[in-house]
Amino acid sequence: MPEKVLLGPEPLTAAQVVDVVRGHAPVGLTDAAEKNLAATRQHIENLAHAVTPTYGVSTGFGALATRHIPVESRTALQRSLIRSHAAGAGPAVEPEVVRALMLLRLRTLASGYTGVRPGTAQTLAALLNADITPIVHEYGSLGCSGDLAPLAAVALALMGEGEVTYRGEVVKAEEALKQAGIEPVVLAEKEGLALTNGTDGMLGMLLLAAADLHRLFDIADLTAAMSVEALLGTDRAFAADLQALRPHPGQAKSAARMWQALQGSKIVESHRGPDCNRVQDAYSLRCAPQVHGAARDSLAHAELVGERELMSAVDNPVVLADGRVESNGNFHGAPVAYVLDFLAIPIADVASIAERRTDRMLDKARSHGLPPFLADDPGVDSGHMIAQYTQAAVVSELKRLAVPASVDSIPSSAMQEDHVSMGWSAARKLRKAVDGLTTVLAIELLTAARALDFRAPLAPSPVTGAVRDLLRTKVAGPGPDRHLAPEIAAAEELVRSGAVLDAARLEV
Repeated sequence: MPEKVLLGPEPLTAAQVVDVVRGHAPVGLTDAAEKNLAATRQHIENLAHAVTPTYGVSTGFGALATRHIPVESRTALQRSLIRSHAAGAGPAVEPEVVRALMLLRLRTLASGYTGVRPGTAQTLAALLNADITPIVHEYGSLGCSGDLAPLAAVALALMGEGEVTYRGEVVKAEEALKQAGIEPVVLAEKEGLALTNGTDGMLGMLLLAAADLHRLFDIADLTAAMSVEALLGTDRAFAADLQALRPHPGQAKSAARMWQALQGSKIVESHRGPDCNRVQDAYSLRCAPQVHGAARDSLAHAELVGERELMSAVDNPVVLADGRVESNGNFHGAPVAYVLDFLAIPIADVASIAERRTDRMLDKARSHGLPPFLADDPGVDSGHMIAQYTQAAVVSELKRLAVPASVDSIPSSAMQEDHVSMGWSAARKLRKAVDGLTTVLAIELLTAARALDFRAPLAPSPVTGAVRDLLRTKVAGPGPDRHLAPEIAAAEELVRSGAVLDAARLEV
C-alpha cells in the first residue's frame, strides 16, 4: 500500500500527486490543516451574519454578485450553484484526470484560505480514499473562474447527486456514498464557490503529462540511438566535449544517453576509420540531442510552473488570516495554460524527427544497404511501409495539436468574465499529444529493431540489443506473415509501461 499523503498548508510534490492519482495512495488532513480550516470557517460564519454583504458568502455569483441573499436562502443558493454549474457535456474524461482534479481541490481547501468547514474537506478526502470518481465531461471549462463545470461535477457528488464510477460501474452518487459509508454534504455559505473556483483540472493534467514526458523523452533518446546504429551512423557527434560547446542541460543529458546506448556496438565499430566514406550523418540522426534536449528543457520550465501552482491557494474570494475576505484574480489559468500549450510544441517536434529517422530506414536509397521498407520479399511484402504512414498521420495530428488554445478567449457571464485562458482545452489536447508521441516512438522502436536484425552478423550494442530482445518477446519479428497492428500495440505498451527503459538500464 502506498504511503499516506497528508495535506495541509505545505505544498504537495508532483510525485505525491502521481502517487495518489495513479497509485491510489490514501490521503488525509494534517492537524495544522484541521486547525486552519476551523479558524477561517469562523471568519465566514461571522461575515454570514454581518449587515454588510460579502461576495460568495451573502451574495449571488458572477454577474449576479450585487444581489444580497437572505440567510434562509443560502443553503439553497449553494445547492443551486453546484447544480447549475455542473453543466458539462461530451464524453467523460479519464478517471485519473478526475482524481487529480479532486486531490488538487482538496489541497487548496486544506491550505486554510477558502473558508470551507473541516467536514467538507474530510468528505472530499473520503471520496478519494473510497475510489469514488465523479463523472466529469469533456466540455465546460474556459480555464477561468476555475475549471467550473468539471469541479461542479465533483461537488455534486459530494452532495450525493449526479453519477460516479464506483467499483468498476457507473452508479448514482447517492448509492455509492451510501455503500462506502460516507454522509453527503449539505453545503453552507462560501462552500460552493470554494469547491469550484480553481485551476485544478488543468494543473492535474499538466503534472500527469510531465510524468509521462520524462519517460517518453528518455525513450526517444533510446529509439534514436537504435536508429543511428541501424543506419550506420556515428556516435562521435554525441561526445561530451562537443556537447559542452552549447551548454543546454537537456541537450547534454540526451547526448550522454545516446552515447552510452551505442557503446560496445559492433555495427558502429564496423564503419569507423579511413575506409568509411561518410562525412556526416543526416540532421535527424546528428541533431537528435539538440531536439530532444530542447524538449527536456521546455519540460523543466513547465514543471517549475507546476511547482509554483502546487504552492498556491487558488480561490476567489480568499479568507486571510486576519479575517478579511478579499476578491482576487488568482483563478485565471494563464500561467498553466501557456505551458500546457508550450509542451505540445516539443512533443510534435520530437515525434517529427523520430518519423524522419523511421522513413530513412525504409528508403533503399538512404538506408545504406537495408532492404526496401525492411521487407522480407520486397514487392510481395510491404514491410514497414504503412507503419510509417501511420507515424506520418500521427505526426500531422500532433502539429495541429501544437496550435495554442490559450490565445483564444470567449467572454462569458454577461461580460463579467471577459477574458478567459482556455487552459482546460490546452490540457485536453496535450493529453492527446502524449498519446500520439507514444505511438510514434513505438513505431520507431519496431522499425529500428527490425533494421538491426538486418545488420547481422554484426551485433548491436548491449543496450540496444537488450531492448530489441525485449521487443522480440512481445512481437513475432521477421517473417512473411507478420501482422503489424498488434505489434505496434505491443510496442506501445512497452513504451507506456517503461519496460523499454528497464531493459536498457542506462545510467544517465
